[in-house]
Amino acid sequence: MSNTAPVTFLAAQLRHAETLARVAVWVGGGLTVASVLLISFDILARKFTGFTVGGADELSSYAFAIGTTWSLAYATLQRANVRVDVLYQLLPVRLAAVLDWVALVALGVFMAVLTYYAYDVVAASFAQGSRANTPLATPLALPQGLWFIGLAFMCVVLALMLLRASIALVTGDLEAIREIAGVRSIQEEAEEEAASGERIVKSEQGERL
Repeated sequence: MSNTAPVTFLAAQLRHAETLARVAVWVGGGLTVASVLLISFDILARKFTGFTVGGADELSSYAFAIGTTWSLAYATLQRANVRVDVLYQLLPVRLAAVLDWVALVALGVFMAVLTYYAYDVVAASFAQGSRANTPLATPLALPQGLWFIGLAFMCVVLALMLLRASIALVTGDLEAIREIAGVRSIQEEAEEEAASGERIVKSEQGERL
């Protein structure tokens, strides 16, 4: 096996993970929009007809929790997670790369611990047949299980990112580390905003036609 084979393999797996993460973030966003519509309908129905949708607040809380964890992997792959970079921009490139790797390790450890205890919660709810103390009496293992899936997927993505970043650190590929785990530069953010603005303009032009 050549030296580039592991890098190529990991790069391919990260591309697959990003595709899944993009789908997951759309699902998470869809759940959030659905919960907003449900709550809005419940408020309007209560005001004008006296009718209420039972459990709208409960379902929206489940949707928020699930949508949040299902969005974590995509946010991390896009380097959208918050980093304090006051001094980061002033550091030597090699030191910044090492700190990027350390930050990725720290995030991975935190997520592994969180996911471990999240599994305990889901397993206990399933074993005990726990239900929400609400009119819906929702089996808690169901929303908790979907919430846990997002955390587990985040751990898988972080493992792939850490493996790729570790190889890059050993081989001295500092640019690869920056692309995987580095803080996004002002230029990258500006280019993304410009691309977003271009898409909006094209969309508006298409509607006019």
